[in-house]
Amino acid sequence: MRLSILSIALASVCTMASASATEIFAGERAQQIAQETLIIDTHIDVPWRLMNDWEDMTGAAERGDFDYERAVTGGLNAPFMAIYVPSSYEDNGAYTLANHLIDFVESMVYRAPDQYAIPHSVDELLEQVEQGLISLPMGMENGAPIEGKLENLQHFYDRGVRYITLAHSEDNHISDSSYDIRQRWGGLSPFGKELVAEMNRIGMMVDISHVSDKAFYDVMEITQVPVIATHSSARSYTPGWQRNMSDEMIETLAENNGVIQVTFGSTFVTAQANQFRARIQRLTAAINEEHGEGTPEAEAAIARMEEENQFPYATYDDVLNHIDHIVELVGIDHVGIGSDFDGVGDTLPEGLKDVSTFPNLIQGLLDRGYSEDEIDQILYKNTVRAWRAVEAYAAEHS
Repeated sequence: MRLSILSIALASVCTMASASATEIFAGERAQQIAQETLIIDTHIDVPWRLMNDWEDMTGAAERGDFDYERAVTGGLNAPFMAIYVPSSYEDNGAYTLANHLIDFVESMVYRAPDQYAIPHSVDELLEQVEQGLISLPMGMENGAPIEGKLENLQHFYDRGVRYITLAHSEDNHISDSSYDIRQRWGGLSPFGKELVAEMNRIGMMVDISHVSDKAFYDVMEITQVPVIATHSSARSYTPGWQRNMSDEMIETLAENNGVIQVTFGSTFVTAQANQFRARIQRLTAAINEEHGEGTPEAEAAIARMEEENQFPYATYDDVLNHIDHIVELVGIDHVGIGSDFDGVGDTLPEGLKDVSTFPNLIQGLLDRGYSEDEIDQILYKNTVRAWRAVEAYAAEHS
């Protein structure tokens, strides 16, 4: 199914308007595909960005990676708004913060009902896109706002949240985190196991990005429906980094008929970028040891070191390598897009600097021999299939 939501002429105007900020090097066919097909990006951190630095999202914003104009340019018509709750809010107002962030998404629709809408199902999303709207489904990043109460899960479902990333940067009351060395539960907590089953029952997708390997396998033992990894990439390119998925995990996800939505941040896609921060920390520690921390000599040496060690940005080709790897490993049916725009700071790869650049990604897929049907699978069909399976199960069991 192809959806034409915005005219090519409008896209061309917007491309010219944004050219000074980002480079759109895609050819005419790639730009046309971007405008004619549905593009679902399962993770964009606009709500948290707005809470910390509010901007009008109805035109061209001065900051960030997303606004209406750039979304139109890139053909992005279904970005999941991440309701991101930092780990510091565990037992510290997470429920309230999540509701506040949902209010921001609703305010985008209130301010521009001719531009945005919030869907509560796949069918609603498709209807909104057909009407020429940018559909804003929501996903909760970090399950802390559930606060151990299944009634809170239903509350957030009723408000439009359609997936939950079970944990974030630290273990929480639901799951261990891939970043946390404590591994408090050895996987999912007892409540986390109960929560996954309840998410299946009501139709809330389970997102296993950020969780530990053991928690992932706990989820796979419990879930009765496909699971998604809304912003993860392949660990084979970042050896030892648990935040990305191993080949074995990707194969298990595929057996579950789930989808891994490849993310864009440079630290997710190349080992060099992934290890950059640790290298800078080691060099800084060595300088402080030699010159004394905080001394003028140390500060000058650190400044020189940082100048000589510029961040090694990945490229859009590196992102495409992850897509290729997953397709070669488990087939075209299990890969999607989850950029993490507005969530990874100044680490985005060359060629994919904001939401206007989706045509560049499509051009890369064309150049690598993907058919237009296969590109549709990556851009939306695989995610829609998983979402519909979750909806169908809930219809039978709720």
